[in-house]
Amino acid sequence: MTAQKRTQSLRDVPSSVATFGGDALDVLTSPGSDIRDLAGRVPSLNAEGSNGNIMPRFYIRGLGNTDFDLNASQPVGIYVDGVVKENVLLKSQMMFDIERIEVLRGPQGTLFGRNTPAGIVKIETRKPTHEFDAYALASYGRFNSFQFEGAMGGSIIDGVLAARVSGRLQHQDDYIDNLAENAPANTLELGRLNDIGGRVQFLYTPTENFSALLNFHARSFDGDSEIFRANIIAPGGGFVDGFRRDQVFQDGENDQGLDLRGASLSMDYVRGPLTFTSITGFENASKPIGRGDIDGGFGAAFLGEGNFGPGFIPFPSASGSDVPDLDQWTQEFRVAGEGLGIFDFQAGFFYFSDDIRINNFGFDTLNNNALNGAASQRQQTEAWGIFGSVDIHLTPRLTVAGGVRYTEEDKDFQAERTLGGPGPLPLSFRSTSDEVISWDASVNYDLSSNTTVYSRIARSFRAPSIQGRITFADDITVADSETILSIEAGFKTELFDNRLRLNVSAFNYDMDDQQLTAVGGDVNTARLLNAQDSDGRGFEMDAEWAVTSALRLTAGMSYNFTKINDPDIRVPFPGGINGVCPQTCVIDNPIVDGLISIDGNRLPNAPRWIANWTARYGIPFGESHEFYLFTDWALTTKSNFFLYNSQEFSNGTNAVGGVRMGAKLNDGRFDFALYGRNITDQTFLRGGIDFNNLTGFINPPPLWGVELRANF
Repeated sequence: MTAQKRTQSLRDVPSSVATFGGDALDVLTSPGSDIRDLAGRVPSLNAEGSNGNIMPRFYIRGLGNTDFDLNASQPVGIYVDGVVKENVLLKSQMMFDIERIEVLRGPQGTLFGRNTPAGIVKIETRKPTHEFDAYALASYGRFNSFQFEGAMGGSIIDGVLAARVSGRLQHQDDYIDNLAENAPANTLELGRLNDIGGRVQFLYTPTENFSALLNFHARSFDGDSEIFRANIIAPGGGFVDGFRRDQVFQDGENDQGLDLRGASLSMDYVRGPLTFTSITGFENASKPIGRGDIDGGFGAAFLGEGNFGPGFIPFPSASGSDVPDLDQWTQEFRVAGEGLGIFDFQAGFFYFSDDIRINNFGFDTLNNNALNGAASQRQQTEAWGIFGSVDIHLTPRLTVAGGVRYTEEDKDFQAERTLGGPGPLPLSFRSTSDEVISWDASVNYDLSSNTTVYSRIARSFRAPSIQGRITFADDITVADSETILSIEAGFKTELFDNRLRLNVSAFNYDMDDQQLTAVGGDVNTARLLNAQDSDGRGFEMDAEWAVTSALRLTAGMSYNFTKINDPDIRVPFPGGINGVCPQTCVIDNPIVDGLISIDGNRLPNAPRWIANWTARYGIPFGESHEFYLFTDWALTTKSNFFLYNSQEFSNGTNAVGGVRMGAKLNDGRFDFALYGRNITDQTFLRGGIDFNNLTGFINPPPLWGVELRANF
């Protein structure tokens, strides 16, 4: 694995790291899956989103951001082939032709890239080699879903230039009937998606000590946005009687699109014990658009009985966004040295710049979805940092390491409203700036040839954030920098002739001025807050066991206790003091001056327990064939969707499983499989909308199908 930007054994990395590939990756690339399906499949990792199949939000050890706006910053970093994907739009990655995924839990920043207080998800795609290889995959399943995926790579100039081309196309039909009498013509059926992505890479190796990798990639998505469902949540929690996942009653438009494109150039030059690295990246998103029926129903109560539903709809709400342009530039330089006596070191410089323009809209569902709100915003971010770390091998068994980073970051924000709300709002400006020193230190000790213990302490931060979704409200809010101090310790071992690998870690962190987002409440907006203090503690366990040559098991588990500590922090009631709560739902927090005190609450979307397990059993037949059965399961316990505690706006314990069974022929050259996702037909809430009614959105339905893969 390459968590420290060099190839190492997992036991040599003094931090909590999870890696997976193989059959686990097949789950993520199966039809109907997306990057959010990482949720629950790695201890302490959660993922969710309220924007359909794009714009995922990640959480590690309970730390994340529930903000749904397109300029929201996130404490979890996503890297693909060494390039950070900062904006939530850029995190919308298609999962195909993947080599491996690594999850680094805890603060990062002294080794590479951006500083992150929560952790990093590192995705490495398959790179070109001078050996020819190719594969083609086709699948068909429920809802007329089909997928084509393939890759081909090999040498163009032997030993000098190699290339790899890969791509994926995915389609799914509508599967939800919209039964509202005045439903727009293009929303009579919902649930469709059309998704296509591609990647072209060139590897140039003119000498033994120099390599350059050029990467071009793109994605185009067209489908339906998140489908919100009015009043499906029963007072006290659970679903209302008569709820059906294949029906909605909506009078708003629903559509979504996203175009992504980017390029990167990675160069390595080796001179003696030193390796010089440069990574240049450019990412662009354009014309993403999403519209959704936010109240999840039709009509409004003031129209009279029979003219609204399902349930009580106090007022109509429909909104959308588009991004005329998003540009991100990154540049990283590193120099690394290994084998310098007892020292290894790494030092580097990182530059980041992005510029995003956002248009937000409101629509009148009672007037043929005419435009009734319009606001625009622009955010420009520029940051740079210098970092360095050193490993000192005091003895063959004992290594101590330390790193430091200096970061400066500036943000400029502007917004104006031209239509809707209380009236036009003139162009307003906000700016933030901060400079912070981060650091870490660790100890790694080999108890034996197959067991290592370690401890690590780290300090990191997230720069100030600005939020100005002023389509329906006037506030532009700013949150100061948050800083985290994290301590962890653990052990990593291999037992029973290396057939059992076990990694265990325990952690404790304290965060000052944590940035929180009060989503919804009394209006369809998001407000930034700083909590005086928050803390978390817990543990993680990853295990992999080759029981026999035929049976392989994996398991993971984490416990995350999180708590907000601020007696003065409060958020609005859902729908206002006379709105959704307390009339139709139960708030389990004190009420202070008409607001909800969230002091002592856990962080949102932070389940206490996450567990996952897989099993694979293979039965050889003939000289080179195998029947196999693979199953995977992910379990998460209760978490709140918002900063306050509510019996309604939360989910319970959920376990979702999948299965894959098939035959590999001719030493795996051909793979014929049947697959199923959500095989126990679990239905549960993924999130809620609280400012209007008891609206929620749910997990995908069961999917099943057949898949054929050929390797060449």
